[in-house]
Amino acid sequence: MGDQELMGSDAFPGGYERPAGCAVLIGLTDVERARDIFSALADGGRATMPFEKTFWSPGFGVLIDRFGGSWEVNAQNT
Repeated sequence: MGDQELMGSDAFPGGYERPAGCAVLIGLTDVERARDIFSALADGGRATMPFEKTFWSPGFGVLIDRFGGSWEVNAQNT
């Protein structure tokens, strides 16, 4: 994601628990880039709030990716 890294790791054997009650939020200043990232993450998953303009953002959306991860993508007003 640009010059930023988002890293993760797998769980130790027998230690996996499905995440609940949290999401990874990606904040960008470019609304078209945010839309592209949202679309890529939603591919094979499902949007729970479509990416669209809101009163606080020119583009915001919420989704569950194909692996069950929760994401929020927010384009910040500049």
